[in-house]
Amino acid sequence: MWSAVNGTVFNAIAVAIGSGMGLVLSGRLPQRYQRIVLDALGLVTITLGVDAGVNVLNATIAAYRPPGDAGKTYGATLAMVTVGSLLLGCLLGTRLRLQERVEGLGHAIHRRFGSGDAGAFAEGFLTASVIFCVGPLTLLGCFANGADGDPSLLMIKSLLDAFCSMALAAGLGWGVMFSVATVLGFQGGLSILAHFFAEAIPDLSQQLMNVVGGVLLIATALVLLEIKRIPVANMLPGLFLPPLIVWLMESMAPGTLITRGG
Repeated sequence: MWSAVNGTVFNAIAVAIGSGMGLVLSGRLPQRYQRIVLDALGLVTITLGVDAGVNVLNATIAAYRPPGDAGKTYGATLAMVTVGSLLLGCLLGTRLRLQERVEGLGHAIHRRFGSGDAGAFAEGFLTASVIFCVGPLTLLGCFANGADGDPSLLMIKSLLDAFCSMALAAGLGWGVMFSVATVLGFQGGLSILAHFFAEAIPDLSQQLMNVVGGVLLIATALVLLEIKRIPVANMLPGLFLPPLIVWLMESMAPGTLITRGG
């Protein structure tokens, strides 16, 4: 089992080290420098979100588009799967009040271990958790680590997350450090699931999960840039719905989405 989760453990250690360095720097950085660091990180997050939400979708359409007239509407069909996953996920997350629960968890951790502004602590915890646990490298890395015992993608992600956590902790404080628990729980759980069930999830479904993850990254960037406070946690169930929607559509009309050995 160690070979299925070693990349996640390394990733969590990298986040902890980066967060610690960021916290040391935060006491020495004036507020205006902390703000510009968060702005830069928000712009980078938008770039990663567009790469996953747009580029991955385009590449997936190109890879699976059938020839002839059927291919003319294939891109719109995949887009509708993505939109449907996101909308249903938002409704489910709102019904479950995930945003309130995650923020409440952040406040509870703050009361037990933290100091300073509880709201900032909860924001740092939630923002870091989403950034570190949503996106192509997370999903692809966990599938590769869990199914094949290959931690290389998560190792690359760990290096990126170390710098990202440093910047986040410098601007948002101690909440970022506690996102280590989210990394261990979410990525570790995903890797273990992949270890047992990865072969049952078609590649097309995995790619559409990445596309939804890209949209969530853009939503997180809008929060970082203080453009709009979107309840990102309420959207998280949408990340796991593409495999279900693809399975339902393929059960009713085989070949509608999976047009080659995907």
